Amino acid sequence: MTTERSYPRPLEYAGRTATLRYMTGDDEAAVLKFARTLPTHDLLFLPRDITQPKVLAAWASEVERGALTTLLAVDGDEVIGCATLSSDPLSWSPHVGEVRVVSSPKVRGMGVGRTLTQEIFAVALGQGKKKLTAQMTIDQRGAIAVFEGLGFRGEALLRDHVQDHDGNMHDIVVLSHDVAQFQAQMEAYGFDQAFSGAH
Repeated sequence: MTTERSYPRPLEYAGRTATLRYMTGDDEAAVLKFARTLPTHDLLFLPRDITQPKVLAAWASEVERGALTTLLAVDGDEVIGCATLSSDPLSWSPHVGEVRVVSSPKVRGMGVGRTLTQEIFAVALGQGKKKLTAQMTIDQRGAIAVFEGLGFRGEALLRDHVQDHDGNMHDIVVLSHDVAQFQAQMEAYGFDQAFSGAH
């Protein structure tokens, strides 16, 4: 059984309250501004450079068409983090979702990234995904720890897979999560409601 998660909902961090909500096409400018606050290294695991206006325009268009699901963490009118669930219903792997999470440097260590990761995981459960993957550079140990805390495990190491603006090569680690097995275990123990949109 799958349950769609409901938004907006509050996100508490560092004595402040942000709002978690779905991204719409109207958020294009705010997300572009957010993307340009991110260190280049944080962007290397993304398939495209989201600091480019044409890339953001394509992203917003995909969100509007329902091809991507993106959650934003917004404090006032400022985006402080986002999490995206990507999948291709026309591919051989419509049951697989790729998770991407980035947060503003000024909120690092305050739980924003962790909450976004947990929320997009719950969204994936609600959409009935059976497997999730996530990619990041191998030195992003904090992000890796967050995903491992949700049950993701290393599946592949892609050596020299991305090249930064200075021409330096970086390894990418691919993590994966067997959602179907996890959900079956949760239901067996009666914990499946903890990940529903009911609370």
